Amino acid sequence: MILTGRCILVVEDESLIAMLVEDALTDAGAEVLGPAATVEEALALFESRRPEAAVLDINLAGQVSTPVADLLAESGVPFVVATGYGAAGLSERHRGVTVLAKPYDPRELVEALARIC
Repeated sequence: MILTGRCILVVEDESLIAMLVEDALTDAGAEVLGPAATVEEALALFESRRPEAAVLDINLAGQVSTPVADLLAESGVPFVVATGYGAAGLSERHRGVTVLAKPYDPRELVEALARIC
């Protein structure tokens, strides 16, 4: 399993997508931290346990998740952005991260995380 033993933070507000992501990561051997549906939940989860990587939706029910992206970047935690907005939704300082446009194949997500871990 490609992500065996890796702790991955999942930040996603759409419950069906969150479940799909969680299943794909679990099937790949990862331990899922979350999913978090708000910036506050994501920050609290990060404080409770530092993940090795993260999956981050940019728009969480109208709330921009930039504070989570900033914390991940400042802490050296690599992350993948999974969003319906494409790279246009990213702040300038996060333009270099991998972006998966929704809808995406969960295998693409697992492969992207494996590359950055």
